[in-house]
Amino acid sequence: MFKIETMKGHERMSTQDLLLAIEQAVKNGETEFDIAASGQHDIGGPLWNADGKTLHFHVTNAGQRVGSMCLPGTEIVVDESTSADVGWLNAGGLITVKGDAGDTAGHCSSGGKIYIGGRAGTRSGSLMKHDPLYEEPELWILKNVGSFSFEFMGGGKAVVCGWDSEEFESVLGERPCVGMVGGVVYVRGPIDQLPPDVRPHALDDDDIAFLQGGMGAFLAAVDHADLEAELSDWSAWQKLVPLTAAEKAALPKPESVRDFRLHEWVKGGIFSDVAHDDFAVHATLSHGDYRLRVPSWDNAKYAAPCEFSCPTGIPTQRRYGLIRQGKTDEAIQLELDYTPFPGSVCGSVCPNPCMDGCTRGGIDFPIQIGDLGYLSAFAQVEPPKTKTGKTVAVIGGGVAGLSAAWQLARKGHTVTVYDDADHIGGKLEQVIPRGRLSHELLEAELKRIEGVGVTFVSKTKVDQAKFAELQKENDAVIVATGGTKSRYFPWEGVEHLTMGLEYLKAINRGEHPATGKHVVVIGAGNSGMDTCRGAYDMGAETVVAVDVQKPAAFADEIAYVEGRGGKLVWPFFTSKITPEGVYGSDGRFIPADQVIVSIGEEPVLDFLPDDERIQYFRKSWLVPDKQQSILPGVFTAGDTIKPGRLTDAIGSGRKAAWYADQYLNGTAEPFPEKKKVPAEQLSTAYFERCHHCDLGDPADDHTRCVSCGTCRDCKMCLESCPEEAITRIQHEDGSWEYQSDPNRCIGCGICAGVCPCGVWTLKDNPVKIPMYSTGQQA
Repeated sequence: MFKIETMKGHERMSTQDLLLAIEQAVKNGETEFDIAASGQHDIGGPLWNADGKTLHFHVTNAGQRVGSMCLPGTEIVVDESTSADVGWLNAGGLITVKGDAGDTAGHCSSGGKIYIGGRAGTRSGSLMKHDPLYEEPELWILKNVGSFSFEFMGGGKAVVCGWDSEEFESVLGERPCVGMVGGVVYVRGPIDQLPPDVRPHALDDDDIAFLQGGMGAFLAAVDHADLEAELSDWSAWQKLVPLTAAEKAALPKPESVRDFRLHEWVKGGIFSDVAHDDFAVHATLSHGDYRLRVPSWDNAKYAAPCEFSCPTGIPTQRRYGLIRQGKTDEAIQLELDYTPFPGSVCGSVCPNPCMDGCTRGGIDFPIQIGDLGYLSAFAQVEPPKTKTGKTVAVIGGGVAGLSAAWQLARKGHTVTVYDDADHIGGKLEQVIPRGRLSHELLEAELKRIEGVGVTFVSKTKVDQAKFAELQKENDAVIVATGGTKSRYFPWEGVEHLTMGLEYLKAINRGEHPATGKHVVVIGAGNSGMDTCRGAYDMGAETVVAVDVQKPAAFADEIAYVEGRGGKLVWPFFTSKITPEGVYGSDGRFIPADQVIVSIGEEPVLDFLPDDERIQYFRKSWLVPDKQQSILPGVFTAGDTIKPGRLTDAIGSGRKAAWYADQYLNGTAEPFPEKKKVPAEQLSTAYFERCHHCDLGDPADDHTRCVSCGTCRDCKMCLESCPEEAITRIQHEDGSWEYQSDPNRCIGCGICAGVCPCGVWTLKDNPVKIPMYSTGQQA
């Protein structure tokens, strides 16, 4: 027995000295080795006995590459865990590690067997290969392996038992078997997504025979013979093999190297986060007209995703820009330039599609745009100082009509709103439950509309005669009567239905409409949830909402109804209504003593003249021209055009008011609309590294707002330009701009790369200079 202690006091034997000592012992005929190592590398190979005897190594505290290049006739046992590269280039040895192995266990092995009695690290089994002239390599692992396992495997057999690995989503780690062209991996347990050219298969008889033949020896070697029965349930195993050449030929052709580099590989190099490469080849580094690309400071050219996603068109990034400058009052007034309902709609009942589009939401949490609306909820607005002398009649006192009236009155026109209800406000007043919308808040915002000069005329039914009168007496008319008739399908038994719209109106009027003990609501959108809420408020004991599709209501509205005991059933296709309940097309029956339909509304437009110029969709909705006009001087907005959300109605009212104002002024300017800032222009790295992630007061979110498309004056471009080509210009009105000096700028694009807001854009130089072999000449 050759025993060696590699530590003597505080002196450690070097790897070279240890390997030389082992080599000399082998030459002397020694076959039994007990190595008390202290992290030395490459113990156990490549060695052989001249007489063909087996070399036995017992190793403790081994370093990297134990058993590397191990040859046939060598057996190594490591009692505990060891570090990386166990069995690297193993060519025939039997290597046993009774604990965990580090990264790249079995890397490049071409023969022999490697037993791991624990886990193995990343890239284990990578580049295993098999020379058909020799016995194929085997790698047995009791537990699991790290990511990128069996990468570029070309041959051999690997066995991953997956024991004691329940905490892992994949016993092969992430991205296993990439580039695998040969061999087989037997695995027990869950695995990550495989590359398209590697497929899982059930075990066949030969596979089971191989595993049965080797499992006992493996488990005995790693001191876990007791697990043989548990690991021999072959139904829990599968094998992974690469496609054959013929099978790969049938796959879609791989993308080009350029496309791979653009879309798959890690883009760019050390400066890739600030200098976005277009992968074009530039001949020279030049200034002025000789630059291939030039930067452009396109401040506010694009709409931010929040602004673009908001049907009302509120530029929240500009509001936060004003707050950032300490101009909170101006920020409050800015929202009121777009909507008269910042509190009732934006802050209360709107689904806030602006927040769904918010760039910050892709980093941590969206900016608190909805709650920001409350800042403007009770703010006052001065009426216009001058009047135009023009008069406008708005038919319909709902959100769309009031939005149009608000805009037109603030432009100096005299506006009167007519509605047949007792109170102005449309669905905000008549339908939406008080539990969702504060009536005090709504009344305050209605008074603000009156405060800018809008006259409300309620309890006034407009028929064809009244419409003709309004047309004659006013310079323009806006039709915004909305959806006032509940929609339903011609089901059998429709006479038993209660109309949801009228039911909710009665509740909001303070009445107590007849309500059954067991109510079914047809429709599970927001209107349906409002109806469910109303039914419970009116004393219903059970409420069931049915829908043909997944409920489209807001999550919090669904949660509220379910919290009161309500149930949602979908998909449910109503076929018949009876006094006893509702039947579905599939035969299901839901008992009920009242059925309320709430699947939307359609407009009633019988007051419009019989004029062939007025176009309709399905005889119900108006089809205006691009200026939202249906007749000369007559415009329309909101649910008279198509059903929508309250924010859609506000935006539609804004647009109708714009074109009505153009008509009154004799001008024809198009409604201002912007494209959304391209996401690839936004450099969010700055915000991903900052720590303003705790949600506090919505007004304080100016620190979190990316200010997409609008300069936030962060000066990052100014400080990052390597040529100092950028200057900041301060204007007397408090605004600013950034300019790039073409005589210093080299068109590198770092300004565009670092700009978090996407304001700087890099464009091809519009000046084309011909290139000559003698130099650059114009």
